[in-house]
Amino acid sequence: MTPLHPPLARYAERLHGAAGEAHHIASPLGAWLLLALTAPAATGDARAALEDALGTDADTASAAAHALLAAPHPLVAAATALWERQPFDGLARWRAGLPERTERGPLPDQAALDGWARERTGGLIERFPVAVEADTLLVLASALATRVSWADPFQVVPADQLGAGSAWAGRLARVLRTPGHGHSCWIAATARAGDVAVHAAPARPAPGADGEAGLLVCSVAAAPDVPAVDVLAAAQELAVAAATGPAGQRPGRRSLFDLPLGDGPAWTVREEPIRTFAPDGREELASAVLPCWSAESRHDLTPAGFGFDAAARALGTLLGNPDLPYEAVQSAVARYGRYGFEAAAVTAFAMRAALPPGGMARHAELRFGHPYAVVAVATDGAGGPWHGVPVYSAWVAQPQELPEAELADPPEQW
Repeated sequence: MTPLHPPLARYAERLHGAAGEAHHIASPLGAWLLLALTAPAATGDARAALEDALGTDADTASAAAHALLAAPHPLVAAATALWERQPFDGLARWRAGLPERTERGPLPDQAALDGWARERTGGLIERFPVAVEADTLLVLASALATRVSWADPFQVVPADQLGAGSAWAGRLARVLRTPGHGHSCWIAATARAGDVAVHAAPARPAPGADGEAGLLVCSVAAAPDVPAVDVLAAAQELAVAAATGPAGQRPGRRSLFDLPLGDGPAWTVREEPIRTFAPDGREELASAVLPCWSAESRHDLTPAGFGFDAAARALGTLLGNPDLPYEAVQSAVARYGRYGFEAAAVTAFAMRAALPPGGMARHAELRFGHPYAVVAVATDGAGGPWHGVPVYSAWVAQPQELPEAELADPPEQW
């Protein structure tokens, strides 16, 4: 199992816990990456708070982020970027330590940021999650995108095969059934969610740096009264174990002969005679029926607990003010269908200039309503002989009406 699994699972629980039982999609990794990139800038209490959110120490998180971005996955496009209003001197050392693939540059306008989100997600996300304002100092962003075809596509069956107990069966006409081979189905025992139904569909593999690279999409269903956060936690464990274990491994699998016949929380077990060469004369077969689905979500990561408050203190300290306002938001989308799966997430962390202390302002409107002087002086940036020489001067004592020709936009020769 990857060493990143425990910290990512911990962060995922925070993110999904905030989303609750509502239909949603998220990328805990997309948010975690930004915290990991910020971690080297943190000291003191901010560093401790960041490490708590990351679930590991700052150096380990930073090294993991560098490793992920340095070795692109063929089926998971990943990008990060830092944009600044100006190259702040206080951030120079931290900026220099960012991964080589992290884009850097001046702060773009909103249209350019929207374009970045579209380009980095293959058009799955149209809008950048945060708005750039006049007081925006910097934006740190990540983008993850996946668009895969199943190695073996699903079959299509009537929705009533979801079972009489499913409320969805009456709302849908057609659903998906696993093909005769290529997918894995089993019932697993878990600590957080009890016995669960598990379906795993592998994507069509792609050539990688060291062999084939893939993506395994696992669906996990528990009893209806189990909280979503517990089912998601169990799914994290099962999916990682299934993806990283030996081929054909079904983590937590329970023998169907240890389960009662009939309906369970998310399955029906039946028994029938069969011809078999199994030594004990018993065979276990499983298939799955599940719906297509899609989701589009927006997650506010600004509240304390997601780590961006500590990230803002860390970068704010380098900018001379640890209390700078900030905003952190993730936009995520996903679609699951007969032939494949696609998903994307853009996470943005923006810091803004602090509001000045309260005070009193005076505004003067200058009115040139009586005779006044005008002087035109030449300037020369190189300090030549013309620099500072008054060329024309006037005393204005007879004003003139604005010409009709100047009421419109400036002429082309302007």
